[in-house]
Amino acid sequence: MKISAIVKSEFNQHQIKVETDGSSKQVDIAPKPEGYGSSVNGGEMLLLALATCFCNDIYREAAQRNIKVSGVEVICTADFGAAGEAGNNFRYKANVISDASASEIEELIMHTDQIAEIHNTLRKGVQVTWAGQL
Repeated sequence: MKISAIVKSEFNQHQIKVETDGSSKQVDIAPKPEGYGSSVNGGEMLLLALATCFCNDIYREAAQRNIKVSGVEVICTADFGAAGEAGNNFRYKANVISDASASEIEELIMHTDQIAEIHNTLRKGVQVTWAGQL
């Protein structure tokens, strides 16, 4: 699966496109009030990626277990310091709404925690490489 994200930013314009295996979607995020850049910072987007991944994976894994889930709430937090410093203390909480038993829901959450791709990518640590100018 090939995934990409493209950001084009000019004065009062902030365009975002994400793509998975050739299927693209626009994401609406306003520019900063001063006109340049995104009103949402990268740390917020990283936490959104964690929350989105876990939410989607809960639904996927529940379906594989024939568990009907009617709602999911995920809250991710982290601490970021000065510019250039890596974030730390990444944590999340999840609430899964289902008619399944408490033990089934807990097992679903624990299993999803172990297989969530974005979580595992951060846990592993990855090299990010500059690939040159466009």
